[in-house]
Amino acid sequence: MRELLGLLQHARLVDLSQPFHIGMPHYPTHPAFLFSLTKRHGDAVLPNGASSASEAFTMGGHSGTHIDALCHYAKNGRLYGGVEAEAGQTYAGGVGSHAIDAVAPVLRRGVLLDIARQQNTDVLPEDFEILPEHLEAAACMEIGPGDVVLIRTGWARFWGDARRYVNGVRSPGPADAGARWLSRRGVFAAGSDTLTFEKVPSATMPAHTHLLAECGIHIIESLNLEELAASGIPEFIFVAAPLPIRGGTGSPVRAFALLES
Repeated sequence: MRELLGLLQHARLVDLSQPFHIGMPHYPTHPAFLFSLTKRHGDAVLPNGASSASEAFTMGGHSGTHIDALCHYAKNGRLYGGVEAEAGQTYAGGVGSHAIDAVAPVLRRGVLLDIARQQNTDVLPEDFEILPEHLEAAACMEIGPGDVVLIRTGWARFWGDARRYVNGVRSPGPADAGARWLSRRGVFAAGSDTLTFEKVPSATMPAHTHLLAECGIHIIESLNLEELAASGIPEFIFVAAPLPIRGGTGSPVRAFALLES
């Protein structure tokens, strides 16, 4: 234990999560993040002068930096593994199989594929499809089973401007070919710094369908990869934990990259 703590003391922790705030970007068909103080300092003061404040907030399961459960997408009425999507599904209880509460905290090898840098730009254009050849060129090391692959487009820098970040749901990313490049390597999860991970608009969402419903690979969206990219370190330990929302199709996460000092 002391040896492990000693190693961690010399590691660098990079926050990969975007902040939650009123007016933050969200997918147009998903709930917005809402926040309000429900008790302010001074509303009630204890005899010793102490006071407290508290809040209430609401949000969708796919708010901010979040991970998709495998039940988020189905194909031909079937979830990953051929499970019938409607079996056990209720509004109150959520989806009966492959829900987010079945996803354990993630502690895995992470690899950053900086496609923006590979294309010699700060931010990829909205119509840029990330193809297998781009992923190959950006991968400076082997990617293998169980890895978490994070794709940087540069769009994280738009987070503070919701209209620019959402952009009418138009943004760069992989489509079917890029998703299959990832699935062939057996990754545990793939993520990006965009709202939807894959190139949108798309009538069929092939990356989501292939990764989630066909391959059982999780998707992580709205990451902040700017500090990680600036470090120049492409390999790290990826850490994140979804909330155990029973029957949920996704959950916000606080994600980190643990870098070797």
